[in-house]
Amino acid sequence: MISASRKGLPVDPPPPTRRTSALSDLREITRDTWRFRELMGQLTKRDIKIRYKQAVMGFGWALFMPILIVLAGLIIRLALANAGAGTVNREAIGGLAIKGICWSFFVGTVGFATGSLTSNISLVTKIYFPREVLPFSALGAQAFDSTIAGLALSIALPFLGLKLSVGLLWAPVLLLLILALTAGASLFLSCANLFFRDVKYIVQVLLTFGIFFTPVLFDASVLGPTGASLVMLNPLAPILEGLRHAVIGGQSLLTPIIEMTTNGIPVVVWHPWYLLYSTFWALGGLVLSAVLFHRAEFAFAEYV
Repeated sequence: MISASRKGLPVDPPPPTRRTSALSDLREITRDTWRFRELMGQLTKRDIKIRYKQAVMGFGWALFMPILIVLAGLIIRLALANAGAGTVNREAIGGLAIKGICWSFFVGTVGFATGSLTSNISLVTKIYFPREVLPFSALGAQAFDSTIAGLALSIALPFLGLKLSVGLLWAPVLLLLILALTAGASLFLSCANLFFRDVKYIVQVLLTFGIFFTPVLFDASVLGPTGASLVMLNPLAPILEGLRHAVIGGQSLLTPIIEMTTNGIPVVVWHPWYLLYSTFWALGGLVLSAVLFHRAEFAFAEYV
């Protein structure tokens, strides 16, 4: 292995060592990522600067996507209200805004992270560093945008039905879950796109139409009992609906929540099992994706 290069980083990756368990992989991933945290920070800053370089709207772009989602949701809500299948009030707008920011974070991160390896060929082929840094830097850049949007929303939420209750304590838990779910998807898809270049096109299609299969523009209750149960199979759906119920509704996520349709049909829109379901996908997906990514990264240079 050649060990002399710029900044003291080896030119070629070290040969793969024999791993006895996924736990040893996770320890190695954590150690290497922490060791190269400065590089990840620099790449995140680079992505942020590129995103806002010569941008007329500046940081206003961080609010642009969530605002578009809210406006699209309002149009759908108004159409449903005119059809007698829903209402539009400030609580509905508040829930829509919260879910819109979370959805834009997920879509933005996955969209940029999927091509993060192929768009940094010079780094992947010339120097060694934990390749997880690249999709994680895309996540960090998108988290910067979402933080700006979240701060703006926090000012408006008191006027959009925010209730100061113990339900707010669920917000950090759900935000960590969406962070883990997004990180796992980013690692898996960036790795898959390196070996199969058409993955990025499939991801673009799924992200474009995925909003229609996720309760962002609408609430799960409008789909009826069967439809609500089906849409909650989307691992992201319970997280978004949980945020709406906890932050806007001030409700506990440890008890089932039932809403009535306009036809008087009761719909179970929340159950504690939904939280366990999303937790399984978020944490399990992150661990599995991290291990697969780590074990495949020694072959990355051959496929870029």
